[in-house]
Amino acid sequence: MRFANPLFLIFLVLIPLFVWLYFMCGKSRDASIVFSDTSLFKGIRPGFKVKYRYVPMILRMIALFIFILALARPQAGQREEEIITEGIDIVLTLDTSGSMKAEDFKPQNRLGAAKEVMEEFIKSRRNDRIGLVVFARYSFTQCPLTLDYGALLNLLDKIQIGMIEDGTAIGIAIANSVNRLRNSTAKSKVIILLTDGINNAGKIDPPTAAKAAEALGIKIYTIGAGRPGGALYPVEDPIFGKRYVRMDTEIDEALLKRIANETGGMYFRAKDEKGLREIYETIGKLEKTKIETKEYADYTELVGYFLLPGLLILLLEITLSNAVFRKIP
Repeated sequence: MRFANPLFLIFLVLIPLFVWLYFMCGKSRDASIVFSDTSLFKGIRPGFKVKYRYVPMILRMIALFIFILALARPQAGQREEEIITEGIDIVLTLDTSGSMKAEDFKPQNRLGAAKEVMEEFIKSRRNDRIGLVVFARYSFTQCPLTLDYGALLNLLDKIQIGMIEDGTAIGIAIANSVNRLRNSTAKSKVIILLTDGINNAGKIDPPTAAKAAEALGIKIYTIGAGRPGGALYPVEDPIFGKRYVRMDTEIDEALLKRIANETGGMYFRAKDEKGLREIYETIGKLEKTKIETKEYADYTELVGYFLLPGLLILLLEITLSNAVFRKIP
């Protein structure tokens, strides 16, 4: 329930004021009949009219209370909301080449840090279809576009280095991701490509794949992952066991910038896990899902339900005041 004219509720403060005035006037009023000695009346028990002498006043205040509520126009109804969402189709493209074992994203290697940050990114989205493409020397779709984030996260967890022959085929990865979005009807189509190497495999060169993405209205955000200078890379030695060797970080930043600029996206450089997390958060803010809310309300006037009881109570009060509780002047 709501009130269409709630300002009239201010008059409710008059009710305690009227009650106070009623009792104050009753105390100050002189008796109609004066007796020199009232000791004769001490043994007389108060009658019905004396016990319930305040009933008319109470009924009058209740009627006033109801009439004030009626002036405020009480209404009953229901409010409905229609939520219109315009989701984004996103393909997360992840490099799984051997260099992703480098442990410069402490306490994990590059792949582990990327998976953790991508998991947080997926959980932060609403109403967006998200797909997953992995690549090394070749590329394949780990998960098609879906709203089932639970299944998507499960497939993300299963990604590991060595599942594809080693190499870095950025062009094929982009082409595969574009193919996932080719038939999308979403107004916004996005690829987020993460790699730590240079393009050294595949029959499709990255600029050509980027032009195909641009022609289809697909935006590509590129991320170069790796600490500048070099990183420790674990190697399994059959004699001495696991040991580390230092490898240079080779990222073709010029190429990744060109791909991003060609499609209206942006290039980012991630030097550690914190930086990588901030990059995905930035992209998440740039690519927001459009949500519109329309409200509908249907109200019924309840004034009649208040006026009728109020009039009946007022009529009862007038009747009692002029009959049962009639005062003798």
